[in-house]
Amino acid sequence: MKDLISWEDFSKIDIRVGTIIAINDFPEVRNPAFKLEVDFGEEIGIKKTSAQITKLYTKEDLLGKQVTAVVNFPKKQIANFMSECLILGAVDGKSVTILQPTAIVSNGLKIS
Repeated sequence: MKDLISWEDFSKIDIRVGTIIAINDFPEVRNPAFKLEVDFGEEIGIKKTSAQITKLYTKEDLLGKQVTAVVNFPKKQIANFMSECLILGAVDGKSVTILQPTAIVSNGLKIS
């Protein structure tokens, strides 16, 4: 288990629900991944990210799916691509299961 954090630490993390609106292959990376565009609604807009989720999902599976993501990380360069958020998932070796709401909710809804 990792170090305990305070409620103040947790409150700094902005986790939101968004809908995947575009998916592309990402052949420039070492581990198989997709480039994704996620719509987080009016307040946040569309953010780009890459995700190593190709073991369990196809592009067709993902298009239109809602996901949860951290939206307040600084941008991160991954190969020739700038990632703007981090989609959350349960990691089992090289398999990642994305975390998503069990019902459709508004894009941009805050997770707490």
